[in-house]
Amino acid sequence: MKLLRCSPLLFAVTLAACQSSGPTKEEIEAAKNTIDCDFGGERIVIRFAEGEARLLMPDGTRVILYQVSAPTGLRYTNGLFDLRGTGLEFLFQRDRITMKGICKAYEIPAPKKE
Repeated sequence: MKLLRCSPLLFAVTLAACQSSGPTKEEIEAAKNTIDCDFGGERIVIRFAEGEARLLMPDGTRVILYQVSAPTGLRYTNGLFDLRGTGLEFLFQRDRITMKGICKAYEIPAPKKE
């Protein structure tokens, strides 16, 4: 009976060890196409996918912008939001207010140590 009582604890410890092993292959790939930007004190995480820019806004809402042609660089819009730029330099427009972003490559957070 002691073996049966210890099994759930052993399972939980093993499961926790597996989960804290670091980022998955999918997370690493997604991070390669993701930038972390500061637009006027608001942090916006932007992930670029085929023909889309997916934004994670400061309040946790998600916004999808669609790529449109631009004379230079990249441009994504959905009619309400507009994102333009090249490299790590982007302008973000919302409610007719344009903000310049300070962007950097997204870094996957380190696993929490217990």
